[in-house]
Amino acid sequence: MDEDVLYHLALGTSTHDLPAMFGDVKFVCVGGSSRRMKAFARFMAAELGLPDAEADPPNICAGTDRYAMYKAGPVLSVSHGIGVPSICVVLHELLKLLHHARCTDVTVIRIGTSGGIGLEPGTVVVTQQAVDGAFQPRFEQMILGRPVVRGTELDGGLVAELLLCGRELSQFETVAGNTMCTMDFYEGQARLDGAFCCFSERDKQEYLARAYEAGVRNIEMEALVLAAMCKLGGLQAAVVCVTLLDRLQGDQLSGSHELLESFQQRPQRLVGLFIRKRLCNQLQLLRKM
Repeated sequence: MDEDVLYHLALGTSTHDLPAMFGDVKFVCVGGSSRRMKAFARFMAAELGLPDAEADPPNICAGTDRYAMYKAGPVLSVSHGIGVPSICVVLHELLKLLHHARCTDVTVIRIGTSGGIGLEPGTVVVTQQAVDGAFQPRFEQMILGRPVVRGTELDGGLVAELLLCGRELSQFETVAGNTMCTMDFYEGQARLDGAFCCFSERDKQEYLARAYEAGVRNIEMEALVLAAMCKLGGLQAAVVCVTLLDRLQGDQLSGSHELLESFQQRPQRLVGLFIRKRLCNQLQLLRKM
């Protein structure tokens, strides 16, 4: 194409100098909330000792209200909305953005919230494998009227690095486990409190028990497509989510606003330490060359 318009990001190859704006990006961190990703950009600016770290970072995607994007040195912090369709759209345009900007050796990390299974609220789960509602590591999408299935394997070495960072922080429990990605927050996640419900508490408990036996430790709505698209694009990727409740104990969030806010900062702190360590290691390698 003569021009590539990244419509949902309000960016384009003919309207923006993408290599100049994004060529130094090494980490793309995505999360559902624009407010949370703005806070993460400020956090990373302080962690990396960047000038004006206390200032509000500008929203690079201010020309649209679909998504928000912030930059802190080599870290891009982007909101993806809620659910597979929303994150799928922004990932397509982010992967094209990285290509047009000629970025190399990029790591993509989803930072989010989830419902836990058999875990204390506030536990951070590093995803070993993203699975669907039948506990299978596959992402199925209808393309041209036909089902296309893609694998959802994540990088085991990256999982190990993130777990090590969790142990170094030792401020909260960090575990590895499978993450179940659903297409719905209510019935798809075996909740009884939606507008409709066609199953019982016993059905729900039996299903969640089967999920636990299959290695599932948390449930969210984006991991499958992130794992599938990053694998297809040859990018190292991870999913790091905090659990806000134990779904074996209930469906609704009962913690205070302050407690839930503190939980949401936990994946940010873990990923922040990971990024600092990665950048430090890269700097040491450069000095030896």
